Amino acid sequence: MTCNRILAYRLAVLFSLAAVWLASFGLQPALADEFDTLADRARGQTVYFNAWGGSPTVNGYIAWAGDQVKARYGITLVHVKLTDTADAVARILAEKTAGKTAGGSVDLVWVNGENFASLKRQNLLRDDEWAFSLPSFSFTDPAVLPGLTSDFATPTDGLESPWGRAQLVFGYDTAYVPRPPRSATALVDWLKQDGNQGRFTFPLPPDFTGTSFLKQVLLEVSPDRSVFDAPAPSDKAETDAALAPLWAWLDDVLPYLWREGRHYPANYTDMVRMLGDGEVAIAMAFNPSKFSNDISAGVLPDTVRTYIHDGGTLANVHFVAIPFNANASEGARVVADFLLSPEAQLRKANPDIWGDPTVLSMARLSADAAAAFAALPRGIATLSDAELSASLAEPHPSWVAVIERGWAARYAAN
Repeated sequence: MTCNRILAYRLAVLFSLAAVWLASFGLQPALADEFDTLADRARGQTVYFNAWGGSPTVNGYIAWAGDQVKARYGITLVHVKLTDTADAVARILAEKTAGKTAGGSVDLVWVNGENFASLKRQNLLRDDEWAFSLPSFSFTDPAVLPGLTSDFATPTDGLESPWGRAQLVFGYDTAYVPRPPRSATALVDWLKQDGNQGRFTFPLPPDFTGTSFLKQVLLEVSPDRSVFDAPAPSDKAETDAALAPLWAWLDDVLPYLWREGRHYPANYTDMVRMLGDGEVAIAMAFNPSKFSNDISAGVLPDTVRTYIHDGGTLANVHFVAIPFNANASEGARVVADFLLSPEAQLRKANPDIWGDPTVLSMARLSADAAAAFAALPRGIATLSDAELSASLAEPHPSWVAVIERGWAARYAAN
């Protein structure tokens, strides 16, 4: 059997499993023949993929994906390099305002968070559940990774297809911390022990990682975290009540933080350096590979390892979406499916290529595909995909400003 025939057989098996799983999820699968029809219609199209272009690593990966969809489907993929995704959002909105309902300049856009919320709110996206019907979507598991269908608490409704993920991880030096605290509550107990006082801090909010840590604690200590799935209420008394557990947690730990909470590192880079210098015993980052990369670079000792909290840590997913007036909608769907395929996700997860964590569920993959992911080089401090499987969905983006204002009012003057 040739390599191509082996690949075709494995894909047939995977798509059969996909159909069974999608049926159990209550979704309508795109059958193989339907996808073939879609691919036939996409042949010869040019897909203008608007995506951040600030990283040679990312740019190289997109160029590889372009070569693949050209060879397999006859689709030309043009990477429109953005410095800010909001530029693409503004362009799509301008086209709608001008009445351009077809032949738009954007076929596919890399997006998540507030930009997706803005596109959805203004009806600027293809309005069916196209992402749920992609064959490759069957390799994901929204029950385990809620961020697949809830983009910063905005339901995706199948209007965007997952592409990659980020997750908060903690790094610690095993030379000083034999058993790291694996919850916000355990962290308080650990900080109060002799020898640990002053050995922990977090980046100063509104730094992204610092605010993310506050969100992590908030979700862990709140009696009803579902409150944060909805937009923050305008009534201050309601937001004060919702955030009260977070402020109580901070009031408790403040005297035991590095420099008693009077000073904070500016960002996670500074905090990781402090871990390397031994000033703190635990640091954090939103890239699970960060600590391994810094060990390789000599910034951290090789005794550093990572962990997440037992109840999961904050994670978010980035997506690709199709505008309402895309000129090559069929080609965009075929490209989105390829980007989500086990083959493309495996290459993207390789730290020698990009190192972006996969959105696929190992339990949804064939044994061979799961083994290929398990065999990826990870670095000595990077957790496995299975170890990173416990995650928490991001609160609605409107809570960020509320948390940061509350932080500034209570603690910034310390």
